[in-house]
Amino acid sequence: MIILRRLAPYLAYLYVSVVGLTSRIRWLGLEHLAAARGADARGLVVYAFWHQRQIFFTWTHRGVRLKVLVSRSADGEIIAQAMRLSRIDACRGSSSRGAATAAREMLEALESGSDVAVTCDGPKGPAREVKAGILFLAQKTGLPIVPITNAVSRRLEFPRAWDRFQVPLPFSRGAVIHGAPIFVGPQDDLVAKARELKDALDRITTEADALAAA
Repeated sequence: MIILRRLAPYLAYLYVSVVGLTSRIRWLGLEHLAAARGADARGLVVYAFWHQRQIFFTWTHRGVRLKVLVSRSADGEIIAQAMRLSRIDACRGSSSRGAATAAREMLEALESGSDVAVTCDGPKGPAREVKAGILFLAQKTGLPIVPITNAVSRRLEFPRAWDRFQVPLPFSRGAVIHGAPIFVGPQDDLVAKARELKDALDRITTEADALAAA
């Protein structure tokens, strides 16, 4: 069991690489990402995506200067190590464990010139419900949130998982879509902003699913 756990990040990295190398990917909404980067002198963004879709991002964003929030669980450790093999950094924490430490790490990452990314509904849900952490981060830094999603035509879906977690399969048609940037001002209603971000993520996720299936 210990050996398998040590091998798991390498096996995950190899598997995702096979998926990526055998799939055709369409990118949409890059103009939204460009607009978000142009809105701040530092050119940085806070990516937001649903926990269900995180695996494929380790391929599409490999080597990107990016720090992703990953839980402190045992499964989170495997994900973090697999991400590092893909040259993506992780900061460890969640709303229930290590939240303050993770927030400091993300702020330090932004100060060093790195984008950050958060699964808005992770690590334990409820599925597709935006938690407040990403909104506080955007409000404190003044940086835009960029909704982002992906979809693949061939995938495994785990119906018993809280978010119906997806694992992409090789030889897929894939889509990655960026939504319009969302700004959180000092006086903004965070409940309303959470609803705005949820609506944006749900909308582009539906669009990505349709494109991948076409």
